[in-house]
Amino acid sequence: MGILDILSGNEALRKPKGIRHGGKRLSEILESHQAHHQGKPGGIRADLTGADLRHADLRRINLTGAILENANLEGADLKQAKLVRTNFTRARLRGADLRNADLTEATLPGVDLTEAQASGVEFFRCDLAGALFQRANLRNANFRNANIRGAQFAGADMGVTILRETDLDGVDLSQVDLSSTLMPRGYKGPDAQTRENK
Repeated sequence: MGILDILSGNEALRKPKGIRHGGKRLSEILESHQAHHQGKPGGIRADLTGADLRHADLRRINLTGAILENANLEGADLKQAKLVRTNFTRARLRGADLRNADLTEATLPGVDLTEAQASGVEFFRCDLAGALFQRANLRNANFRNANIRGAQFAGADMGVTILRETDLDGVDLSQVDLSSTLMPRGYKGPDAQTRENK
């Protein structure tokens, strides 16, 4: 471990070679998934359902179309990862680092992203129904055309976050500063609706 790892706080990250799931090393599963994604013979799509990936080092990984239902990725490092159309149904990503990851069209209903670092994340056309984003950093994240019904954003940092073309029905935006958030056209916050009903 180098001094840079220690300074950047990566000393606790687990390398894919040291993680096992279903009797295989994670590094082998990832290599096979890469071959599958590239259409090479012998490639197999990664099925990491229920995998223990806490504090895993998955920076810049390509898990396009992989299955991570109910996986535990708490504290994992997924910076700049390619996670297009990945299935994260009910996965746990509390405190995970997803900065600048691409989750376009990913499936994430019921996912727990509490206190996650998710600035610059592409959530375009994602299914995030009932997702938990409390106290998450979502600056510059893009939620256009995403399903976020019932999602909880209480206390999240949503500076310059894109919520245009997004249905905000049943969404909890309490304790969120929306002054620089790009809201849907004609959006009236809960305060405005309360005043109108008086």
